[in-house]
Amino acid sequence: RMYDKLAGMTGTAETEESEFHQIYGLDVLVIPPNRPIVRDDRDDLIFRTKREKYVAIMDEVERLNRLELPVLVGTTNVDVSETLSRMLKRRGIQHQVLNAKHHKSESEIVLDAGQPGAVTIATNMAGRGTDIKLGDGITEARTVDWIGSRNIDIEAVMPVDPVRSEKLKLEQAEDVLEDGGLQILGSERHDSRRIDRQLRGRSGRQGDPGASQFYLSLEDDLMRLFGSERIANVMDRFGAEEGEVITHGLVTKSIERAQKRVEINNFEARKRLLDYDDVMNQQREVIYDLRLFALEGGEDLKGEIWEMIEHSARDAIEEYASTEVPEEEWDLAGLRQRLLLDCFVTVNQ
Repeated sequence: RMYDKLAGMTGTAETEESEFHQIYGLDVLVIPPNRPIVRDDRDDLIFRTKREKYVAIMDEVERLNRLELPVLVGTTNVDVSETLSRMLKRRGIQHQVLNAKHHKSESEIVLDAGQPGAVTIATNMAGRGTDIKLGDGITEARTVDWIGSRNIDIEAVMPVDPVRSEKLKLEQAEDVLEDGGLQILGSERHDSRRIDRQLRGRSGRQGDPGASQFYLSLEDDLMRLFGSERIANVMDRFGAEEGEVITHGLVTKSIERAQKRVEINNFEARKRLLDYDDVMNQQREVIYDLRLFALEGGEDLKGEIWEMIEHSARDAIEEYASTEVPEEEWDLAGLRQRLLLDCFVTVNQ
């Protein structure tokens, strides 16, 4: 907030537009994509328990792996990523784990994550800032093939004027399912919609095909906030069996509303913290003014420094050899030490 000019770029700032404006006085401008997005973002799948949810994820990974499609499983923490990894090992599915424990090989894992048949498990922070590039067999040549098979105008997915790109969104996007691109499987909704969008956004870049879907359970933290008991009662009334799933656009929108409530609470907490920081900010501004004075070489920089040394020396003398106490009570050894450390001044006996 102390800079004269502030700017930034991210793919997920729109959800935090009000916070950027209130805290930093910045407006958020949404730039249309270079190519229309044809990624298929599906409604959430909701299961009763985490175990049922994890089994469903494993089944879907196994199915997509047989089709030799690249799969990225997004997790909220390291523990979940390692749990899913153990389940994949039991099924004999080769995969890579991308989390804080494997940071040294992160670039190599990301490089291979877009290859046919690749399975990657990643936490929300791992691999950030690196594009997952589609490998041979699922790149633009294959994209052209399946676009042609669906009678989609090939020119509609070529680079376009950003101003016109909004008008050229594909009506046939619903038909672009799992026959191309990176498949995103989210193991849980995050508190922040931004992180969910970042996970979805790893697929379908630059007009590539792809798909994304979140797998939820009534035991998830966000679902408990949302009111998982009501959903459980509905499932009981309809006699839902183990492993049965609920999916509906209205449920997905309700979950996003719950995320908004969590985001508002988090924003208020950050805002209160910022109010407390305003007190310290006054001292920070004084220090930065002195720093700027030193960097720009004020008219009397040397005199200013000597004045600071005199102030420090006067304070030290007042503390260790005050005129208000008898001379025999002066701590001359302490005074010499203080002057040496604070003012780099050596005082002889």
